[in-house]
Amino acid sequence: METKDINLNIPILSKNVKEAETNKKIFESKRLLVINLISSPGSGKTTLLENVAPMLNDFGYPSLVIEGDIATTRDAERINKKNIKCVQINTHGICHLESKMIRKAFEQLHVENEKILFIENVGNLVCPAEFYLGEHEKVAILSVTEGEDKPEKYPLLFKESSCVLLTKVDLLPFLDLSKEDFISEIRKLNNTSPIFLVSKKEKDSYYKFVEWLIQKYLSIFGEGQ
Repeated sequence: METKDINLNIPILSKNVKEAETNKKIFESKRLLVINLISSPGSGKTTLLENVAPMLNDFGYPSLVIEGDIATTRDAERINKKNIKCVQINTHGICHLESKMIRKAFEQLHVENEKILFIENVGNLVCPAEFYLGEHEKVAILSVTEGEDKPEKYPLLFKESSCVLLTKVDLLPFLDLSKEDFISEIRKLNNTSPIFLVSKKEKDSYYKFVEWLIQKYLSIFGEGQ
């Protein structure tokens, strides 16, 4: 019987990557900056969007949202209440989003003058970091209530993220930790990406992240329409 060599260098995720590259071409044809938000469940991804999307709209950078969850449409309902176009993906047990899911969801969004597409990934610090979806930037979100050891336990996400958001910082006075503890742990893995401290109790805390998003958009697409 004839034997054939198996090329073990072919990435297991190669099909997903190819689909993601197609996604990216579609996004860029629409002049959309795509942000993949990744975090544990309950870290505040949806709360972040509820606060950031209206600010972006005020600055002339309206946004769209693709919501990923194992079940329910609760997060999408929250976003829709802010008058932001949103499509829900339910993975029915899968712990991450994949490129083909994003394409199907995106086809349901009618893009008009929107400039930023947020993908709120399934709450998980492991699998979502491994799946490229065609996004321009990965953003890691970590709440102070999770503890400062999370970056070291789940290093891939924090190494690859273009930006890290530390949420619920208003709770720091009630914890035996400091913001310096969190920043130090993140910097062990990623010494260049900005770290923004935010809290829904302090609306102004989101502005630096909003400015970062706008600068990312301008660096890719410029100011032309």
